[in-house]
Amino acid sequence: MSDVNARTLDKLFDQVPVPEGYKGEIVEGAIYIAPHLDIHWETTLAILRTLTARFGDGVQLFSDVRIDFPGHLNGFAPDVAKLRDGSEADAEGRWHHQDVEFIAEVVDPHRAKNDYGPKRTAYALAEIPAYLIADPYQGKCHLFTQPRDGEYISKLSLAYGADVDMTGTVLSLTLKTDESPGADTSAHS
Repeated sequence: MSDVNARTLDKLFDQVPVPEGYKGEIVEGAIYIAPHLDIHWETTLAILRTLTARFGDGVQLFSDVRIDFPGHLNGFAPDVAKLRDGSEADAEGRWHHQDVEFIAEVVDPHRAKNDYGPKRTAYALAEIPAYLIADPYQGKCHLFTQPRDGEYISKLSLAYGADVDMTGTVLSLTLKTDESPGADTSAHS
Protein backbone atom coordinates (compact mmCIF):
# COMPACT_ATOMS: atom_id res chain seq x y z
CA MET A 1 0.00 0.00 0.00
CA SER A 2 1.51 3.30 -1.04
CA ASP A 3 1.84 6.21 1.38
CA VAL A 4 -0.38 8.28 -0.95
CA ASN A 5 -3.18 5.69 -0.73
CA ALA A 6 -2.75 5.44 3.06
CA ARG A 7 -2.94 9.23 3.49
CA THR A 8 -5.98 9.43 1.20
CA LEU A 9 -7.68 6.65 3.19
CA ASP A 10 -6.84 8.47 6.44
CA LYS A 11 -8.54 11.61 5.12
CA LEU A 12 -11.61 9.71 3.93
CA PHE A 13 -12.03 7.90 7.24
CA ASP A 14 -11.61 11.18 9.14
CA GLN A 15 -14.33 12.84 7.04
CA VAL A 16 -16.92 10.08 7.34
CA PRO A 17 -18.23 9.47 10.85
CA VAL A 18 -19.26 5.87 11.47
CA PRO A 19 -22.09 5.60 14.01
CA GLU A 20 -21.73 3.22 16.93
CA GLY A 21 -22.92 -0.27 16.02
CA TYR A 22 -21.98 0.23 12.37
CA LYS A 23 -18.96 -0.82 10.37
CA GLY A 24 -17.21 1.50 7.94
CA GLU A 25 -14.89 0.39 5.15
CA ILE A 26 -13.52 1.70 1.91
CA VAL A 27 -13.54 -0.83 -0.91
CA GLU A 28 -11.99 0.24 -4.21
CA GLY A 29 -12.52 3.88 -3.21
CA ALA A 30 -16.23 3.47 -2.34
CA ILE A 31 -17.31 4.05 1.26
CA TYR A 32 -19.55 1.42 2.86
CA ILE A 33 -21.29 1.92 6.20
CA ALA A 34 -23.69 -0.76 7.40
CA PRO A 35 -25.09 -1.98 10.71
CA HIS A 36 -23.97 -5.18 12.34
CA LEU A 37 -26.71 -7.72 12.88
CA ASP A 38 -26.80 -10.19 15.77
CA ILE A 39 -26.15 -13.13 13.45
CA HIS A 40 -23.03 -11.34 12.17
CA TRP A 41 -21.57 -10.85 15.64
CA GLU A 42 -22.46 -14.40 16.79
CA THR A 43 -20.61 -15.85 13.80
CA THR A 44 -17.62 -13.54 14.25
CA LEU A 45 -17.42 -14.40 17.94
CA ALA A 46 -17.48 -18.15 17.22
CA ILE A 47 -14.51 -17.75 14.85
CA LEU A 48 -12.62 -15.59 17.36
CA ARG A 49 -13.22 -18.17 20.12
CA THR A 50 -11.95 -21.00 17.91
CA LEU A 51 -8.77 -19.06 17.12
CA THR A 52 -8.21 -18.09 20.75
CA ALA A 53 -8.70 -21.71 21.86
CA ARG A 54 -6.12 -22.83 19.28
CA PHE A 55 -3.51 -20.09 19.75
CA GLY A 56 -4.06 -18.82 23.30
CA ASP A 57 -4.86 -15.42 24.74
CA GLY A 58 -1.66 -13.84 23.36
CA VAL A 59 -2.67 -14.33 19.73
CA GLN A 60 -2.89 -11.15 17.66
CA LEU A 61 -6.53 -11.14 16.56
CA PHE A 62 -8.51 -8.16 15.40
CA SER A 63 -12.13 -7.55 14.51
CA ASP A 64 -13.24 -4.43 12.63
CA VAL A 65 -9.76 -2.87 12.75
CA ARG A 66 -8.60 -1.06 9.61
CA ILE A 67 -5.89 -2.68 7.54
CA ASP A 68 -4.97 -1.28 4.13
CA PHE A 69 -4.75 -3.80 1.29
CA PRO A 70 -3.42 -3.71 -2.28
CA GLY A 71 -5.52 -2.07 -4.93
CA HIS A 72 -6.99 1.39 -5.30
CA LEU A 73 -8.08 2.77 -1.92
CA ASN A 74 -8.78 -0.48 -0.06
CA GLY A 75 -9.09 0.30 3.65
CA PHE A 76 -10.81 -2.81 4.99
CA ALA A 77 -11.91 -3.64 8.53
CA PRO A 78 -12.01 -7.45 8.38
CA ASP A 79 -14.45 -9.22 10.66
CA VAL A 80 -11.53 -11.37 11.85
CA ALA A 81 -7.85 -10.90 11.09
CA LYS A 82 -5.07 -13.03 12.58
CA LEU A 83 -1.59 -11.58 12.39
CA ARG A 84 1.73 -13.39 12.51
CA ASP A 85 3.39 -13.66 15.92
CA GLY A 86 5.47 -10.57 16.66
CA SER A 87 3.65 -8.27 14.24
CA GLU A 88 3.87 -4.59 15.05
CA ALA A 89 1.95 -1.56 13.88
CA ASP A 90 3.84 1.23 12.13
CA ALA A 91 4.47 4.69 13.61
CA GLU A 92 0.94 5.79 12.61
CA GLY A 93 -0.62 2.78 14.34
CA ARG A 94 -1.41 0.95 11.10
CA TRP A 95 -1.11 -2.80 10.78
CA HIS A 96 0.54 -4.25 7.68
CA HIS A 97 -1.29 -6.58 5.33
CA GLN A 98 1.99 -8.48 4.92
CA ASP A 99 1.62 -9.67 8.53
CA VAL A 100 -1.90 -11.09 8.08
CA GLU A 101 -2.11 -14.89 8.07
CA PHE A 102 -5.88 -15.33 8.06
CA ILE A 103 -8.97 -13.31 7.29
CA ALA A 104 -12.59 -14.23 7.96
CA GLU A 105 -15.43 -12.16 6.61
CA VAL A 106 -18.99 -12.81 7.75
CA VAL A 107 -21.42 -11.98 4.98
CA ASP A 108 -24.18 -9.53 5.64
CA PRO A 109 -26.79 -8.51 3.08
CA HIS A 110 -25.38 -4.98 2.75
CA ARG A 111 -21.85 -5.91 1.66
CA ALA A 112 -21.93 -9.50 0.35
CA LYS A 113 -20.65 -8.55 -3.10
CA ASN A 114 -17.52 -7.05 -1.53
CA ASP A 115 -16.65 -10.21 0.41
CA TYR A 116 -17.01 -12.45 -2.64
CA GLY A 117 -15.50 -9.99 -5.15
CA PRO A 118 -13.08 -7.12 -4.54
CA LYS A 119 -12.06 -8.23 -1.06
CA ARG A 120 -11.26 -11.76 -2.20
CA THR A 121 -9.14 -10.30 -4.99
CA ALA A 122 -7.34 -7.87 -2.65
CA TYR A 123 -6.66 -10.64 -0.11
CA ALA A 124 -5.25 -12.87 -2.86
CA LEU A 125 -3.08 -9.99 -4.15
CA ALA A 126 -1.85 -9.49 -0.57
CA GLU A 127 -1.08 -13.23 -0.46
CA ILE A 128 -3.19 -13.84 2.64
CA PRO A 129 -2.68 -17.63 3.05
CA ALA A 130 -6.26 -18.40 4.16
CA TYR A 131 -9.48 -16.45 3.58
CA LEU A 132 -12.76 -17.71 5.01
CA ILE A 133 -16.18 -16.40 4.06
CA ALA A 134 -18.88 -17.43 6.53
CA ASP A 135 -22.26 -16.86 4.96
CA PRO A 136 -25.10 -17.36 7.45
CA TYR A 137 -27.65 -16.37 4.80
CA GLN A 138 -26.64 -19.27 2.56
CA GLY A 139 -25.68 -21.47 5.52
CA LYS A 140 -22.24 -22.05 3.96
CA CYS A 141 -18.55 -21.46 4.54
CA HIS A 142 -16.10 -20.87 1.71
CA LEU A 143 -12.38 -21.35 2.36
CA PHE A 144 -9.90 -19.88 -0.11
CA THR A 145 -6.23 -20.87 0.05
CA GLN A 146 -3.10 -20.87 -2.11
CA PRO A 147 -3.07 -17.28 -3.39
CA ARG A 148 -1.32 -16.82 -6.73
CA ASP A 149 -1.31 -13.87 -9.10
CA GLY A 150 -4.32 -12.19 -7.49
CA GLU A 151 -6.46 -15.31 -7.26
CA TYR A 152 -6.95 -18.16 -4.86
CA ILE A 153 -6.35 -21.42 -6.66
CA SER A 154 -8.00 -23.56 -4.01
CA LYS A 155 -11.61 -23.15 -2.88
CA LEU A 156 -13.59 -25.35 -0.50
CA SER A 157 -17.32 -24.75 0.06
CA LEU A 158 -19.21 -26.49 2.83
CA ALA A 159 -22.72 -26.28 4.22
CA TYR A 160 -23.08 -25.33 7.86
CA GLY A 161 -22.93 -28.47 9.96
CA ALA A 162 -19.76 -29.72 8.27
CA ASP A 163 -16.34 -29.04 9.78
CA VAL A 164 -14.09 -26.61 7.91
CA ASP A 165 -10.77 -28.46 7.82
CA MET A 166 -7.98 -25.89 7.95
CA THR A 167 -5.35 -28.31 9.25
CA GLY A 168 -3.41 -27.90 5.99
CA THR A 169 -3.21 -24.10 6.39
CA VAL A 170 -1.12 -21.82 8.62
CA LEU A 171 -3.91 -22.13 11.21
CA SER A 172 -3.72 -25.91 11.55
CA LEU A 173 -7.21 -26.18 13.04
CA THR A 174 -10.74 -27.32 12.33
CA LEU A 175 -13.63 -24.89 12.54
CA LYS A 176 -16.87 -26.48 13.72
CA THR A 177 -20.02 -25.05 12.14
CA ASP A 178 -22.64 -27.35 13.61
CA GLU A 179 -23.77 -24.64 16.05
CA SER A 180 -23.27 -21.66 13.73
CA PRO A 181 -26.21 -19.36 13.21
CA GLY A 182 -27.76 -20.65 10.00
CA ALA A 183 -29.73 -19.35 7.08
CA ASP A 184 -32.85 -18.68 9.21
CA THR A 185 -32.26 -15.04 10.13
CA SER A 186 -35.83 -14.25 11.15
CA ALA A 187 -34.92 -14.66 14.82
CA HIS A 188 -32.00 -12.23 14.50
CA SER A 189 -32.02 -8.50 14.16
